[in-house]
Amino acid sequence: MEGLIQNMVSALSGIPAELVIFIISLCPILELRGGLIAASLLGVDMWRAIPICIIGNILPIPFILLFIETIFEKLKNTRFVKMINKLEEKAEKGAQKIMKHKNFGLFLFVGIPLPGTGAWTGSLVAALFHFKLKDACLSILGGLILATAIMSFISYGIPYLVSMLAG
Repeated sequence: MEGLIQNMVSALSGIPAELVIFIISLCPILELRGGLIAASLLGVDMWRAIPICIIGNILPIPFILLFIETIFEKLKNTRFVKMINKLEEKAEKGAQKIMKHKNFGLFLFVGIPLPGTGAWTGSLVAALFHFKLKDACLSILGGLILATAIMSFISYGIPYLVSMLAG
């Protein structure tokens, strides 16, 4: 993931660091996790980076929750059918972990920053498995807050502690 983040930071060089981390936070796979890592690499203050990354990560979520099923149905009749099938398979895998505990499962799925988890996949699962919109939004937002705390410590706290111990 760090290589991908480095590549995005390099590709977006020349634009303000805050815009770079916002764009990275919008992207599936990277999301808030990637945005906070990029922010620390770019020297953006943690308290400035956090709201930018949260907004960037949460912005696509309502569109996924409300429109993804319609979009998928339309794309299944195009050359993108294989891609849609893969995304649905990914949602199915995520759903097995989430459905056992429903809303709390969705919260943890979004909140614990592991590969293949996050707000994008969590939203996809919530939409395809017909979570109530309010429940999905609250679980995803809560998960983003948990992911923010974990990733802030990883991106800012650990490097700070290492520098304190080394210095």
